[in-house]
Amino acid sequence: MSLPEGLNFGLGSLPLLSSAQTRSISAENPDGSVGGGAKAEPKPDSAAAWLGKGWKVRPCITLPAEGTVTLADIAGPGVIQHIWITAREVVYTDAVLRMFWDGEEAPSVEVPLGDFFACGHGVRTHVNSLPVAVNPVGGFNCYWPMPFVRSARITIENQGHEEVPGFFYQITYALTEVPAQAGRFHVQYRRSLTTRQDPQHLILDGVRGQGHYVGTYLAWTQMSNGWWGEGEIKFYIDGDGEEPTICGTGTEDYFGGAWGFGGQTYSTAFLGYPLKAAEAGEVPRHGLYRWHVMDPVRFQKDLKVTIQALGWWPGGKYEPLTDDIASVAYWYQAEPHAPFPALPPRRQRFPR
Repeated sequence: MSLPEGLNFGLGSLPLLSSAQTRSISAENPDGSVGGGAKAEPKPDSAAAWLGKGWKVRPCITLPAEGTVTLADIAGPGVIQHIWITAREVVYTDAVLRMFWDGEEAPSVEVPLGDFFACGHGVRTHVNSLPVAVNPVGGFNCYWPMPFVRSARITIENQGHEEVPGFFYQITYALTEVPAQAGRFHVQYRRSLTTRQDPQHLILDGVRGQGHYVGTYLAWTQMSNGWWGEGEIKFYIDGDGEEPTICGTGTEDYFGGAWGFGGQTYSTAFLGYPLKAAEAGEVPRHGLYRWHVMDPVRFQKDLKVTIQALGWWPGGKYEPLTDDIASVAYWYQAEPHAPFPALPPRRQRFPR
C-alpha cells in the first residue's frame, strides 16, 4: 500500500509532486495560518523599530514562570515534520515538553526539553543524527514524523521560578491524509538510582497495544570509579516473563560502540555517545542515543525495556553499580496508550 503524498519521506520521493499543504508555526505566525506571518507591529523600543511591520518584530516569546504555553494547536489530518527550538540552558531541565494527539487528555509525549533532544544533565551537547540534530549553539532539531488525524497540540511548561525570555521555535507540518495504520508518536522520561541489590533501570513498562519501539536516550551519571557499561539492555515483548525475547550484550554494544568506547565520543546517523563529561571534582556524566530507524522493535500486545548498571571488577567479575540513570523512550503505537507514570518533579530532575 502506498503512502499518501504528504507522507512520502526520503530523497527518493523528493521529485514527486504532492497535494499536501505545508504550514509552519513560529512566534511570527503563532497559528500557522495562510498569510498569517510577519503581522506584529514594532514598538518604539523594539529592535525592529527602524524597519517597521513585516520585518523581524516577534521572533521569540518569553516563557512565564511556573506557567504553560501552547506552541501549536493544529487541526488535522496531517503530520509534523520538523521542530526547531533554541533557548537558554536553564530550560533544558526546568521545561517540560508535551504533545497531545487527536484530542486526547493525557499527553503521548512528556519529557524535559533537553532530554527530548538528547541533551540530558542540563548540558548542551552536539548531536549529528538523522532524527535529532543539535547544532551550534544550542539549535535543537527534531525530524521524527508525528502523524495525527483530528488535531495536534504541543505545549511547553516552564516549571522554574523565573520567566525565561528568548524562547525561539519553529514547527513545520503538512496537512495531508493519514493512513489508518499510522501509529502515534510517544515519548516517555524516567529516572532512577540503581542499587547493588537491583542494578537495573526501567526504561519503559506498561505499554499496551500494537506498535514499534524506535529510540533510546540515556543520561547516565556514574557514581563509581572504573568502567560502568557492562550492563545488558533487554526487550520483553508480547507476554515475555522472566526471560526477554531480545537481550543485548553490553551497554556500549547496544549504542553501536565496542570495548568501552576506547575513551572516545561519537555521533552518527542512528547511534552515538556524544557526551563524556569527566571534569576533576565532578561525577562523570555520559549521554548516549540509539535510534531504531532501520531496525524498529515491533510488538503486538505489550512492551517492557530495561538496562542493567554493571561495572567490571579487576578480578574478572561483573560488579553491580549504584548509578543515576535518566532515560527517554521513543515509540509509535495505536491509541489509546496506557497511562504514563508521574513525571518526576523538577527537583528530582536536577543534574548532579
